[in-house]
Amino acid sequence: MLDISSHDIVLVGGGGAGLRAAIAISEANPKLSVAVVSKVYPMRSHTVAAEGGAAGVHLEDDSLDDHAYDTISGGDWLCDQDAVEAFVKEAPQELMRLEHWGCPWSREPDGRVAVRPFGGMKKTRTWFAADKTGFHMLHTLFQTSLKYDAVIRYDEFYATRLLVDDGRAQGVVALELTTGKVQAITAKAVILCTGGCGKIFRFTTNASIKTGDGMALAYRAGAPLKDMEFVQYHPTGLPFTGILITEAARAEGGYLLNKDGYRYLQDYNLGTPEPKPVLRTMELGPRDRLSQAFVKEQEKGRTVEGPYGAVVNLDLRHLGEKTINTKLPFVRELCLKYENIDPITQLIPVRPVVHYMMGGVHTDINGATPLAGLYAAGETACVSINGANRLGSNSLSELLVFGARAGRAAADYVSGQKAPGRALLAQALDEEARLQTQFLRKTGGRESIAELREEMQKIMEQCAGIYRTHESLAGASGKLQELQERFKDIRMDDRGHLFNTELISALELSCMLEVAETMAESALRRTESRGAHQRTDYPARDDEKFLAHSLAYRDAEGRPRVEYAPVTITRWPPAERVYGK
Repeated sequence: MLDISSHDIVLVGGGGAGLRAAIAISEANPKLSVAVVSKVYPMRSHTVAAEGGAAGVHLEDDSLDDHAYDTISGGDWLCDQDAVEAFVKEAPQELMRLEHWGCPWSREPDGRVAVRPFGGMKKTRTWFAADKTGFHMLHTLFQTSLKYDAVIRYDEFYATRLLVDDGRAQGVVALELTTGKVQAITAKAVILCTGGCGKIFRFTTNASIKTGDGMALAYRAGAPLKDMEFVQYHPTGLPFTGILITEAARAEGGYLLNKDGYRYLQDYNLGTPEPKPVLRTMELGPRDRLSQAFVKEQEKGRTVEGPYGAVVNLDLRHLGEKTINTKLPFVRELCLKYENIDPITQLIPVRPVVHYMMGGVHTDINGATPLAGLYAAGETACVSINGANRLGSNSLSELLVFGARAGRAAADYVSGQKAPGRALLAQALDEEARLQTQFLRKTGGRESIAELREEMQKIMEQCAGIYRTHESLAGASGKLQELQERFKDIRMDDRGHLFNTELISALELSCMLEVAETMAESALRRTESRGAHQRTDYPARDDEKFLAHSLAYRDAEGRPRVEYAPVTITRWPPAERVYGK
């Protein structure tokens, strides 16, 4: 039996961006009813895994213009500069607001909030809470959200469809994991805050829940996905699990060494004005450049072969036990638990792993998508402040700034909207029938969900990874289409309703396959190299043709149609990309 509930605004995703948006809505208008729909308990959202810190101008020798320029240059001039200017202005305010709400930022001896350097930043501006920054931020946001009675949580509900009527997003259909009950949750506006889609790739720092659900919901409803070809690899992930060894480890002075114990980054152009990077700071080059340098070392035979492929070593031993235990305790904990290595006395094997999506649902500076009533914020959105390469520690600040902006914009929008109509009920019933027909009552089927997922991940890693070519991308696009056809013949063994994880896995895979195709198609059409998108057949940046955002729309056949939109330039014309002085 279909259940129906109604709210003023429904938020999909209970992580940092979703909770900040919920708080902003209640601050703007406490009378608005807000539903927070999350497929995991909010404190298990992936924001909790962020380690290094959140960027915001803090010290006297820094400035908003410096932060803006670092972000724009680091993004290889694909950032919308009006959004960046708003971001750098509001980030320190948001971080201080978290301080007032109880976030335990690390401190200097004189009591001031401590900051650390981070990759691609000329100035020291990354606020941190040891190396568990996301954990403490999410705790603070969650506890603050509990103050507002109008915020109603739907924990462990998986959104399967956007409800759209009269050209407006007016709610979602969600599946309750514990019971299998299908719920129609209607609203005057919807905000998507479901995070990224790193599980499309084989090796990733992302949790298993990062499957592109929000991106797929928007894409299927007609909203375009922007800049999906730009996928960030983090240079220091553990080789088997993909677990992140935070950039803070290098910010505190860690070295990257090849098999000969040599700090190999001094041999590469990391975007510094000098012919070679400064030894003191070279490990804090932009993430795309460091990941590309790893591939070059591998080609030269200077990496270390491990049981899960090539690695280099991260050396923290010279930092000493006190620094590691005080500033990097979680790094040590991860190494001990997952690699049986103690970084106080041993080298840490690392390799580049997929970490972050610069692309996402196309939004304006306030989180609004081209579909009326639909907003997005956080990693699932592309506003765009990250351009072709995100600088480390900008994303946690982005969650706050644009989560708040999307919440305020949605609160203002719904004040002039009518309550959702009865036409949505038919859509919800159609979705309930689809879930039964395509999955729970499906008979036969030869394809394994796990095998299809593994094939997709191998295709993306091999064909759309750190370096790409026309041949590899065209091949990936064709193979992904084949996987979508094969997905129609998946085998379902669990037909129950209670905690049917097989059903959720199938729904997540359907999202990932569609989002993966937008990545391959967008990358195939961008015949240049920029930031995290490196084409060996087109090695130069081409501002004449591609100083533009790609927009992937879903056509009538379910395939991506790629168009382009101009980048907003306000004060910083395109120039050579550098990150240090």
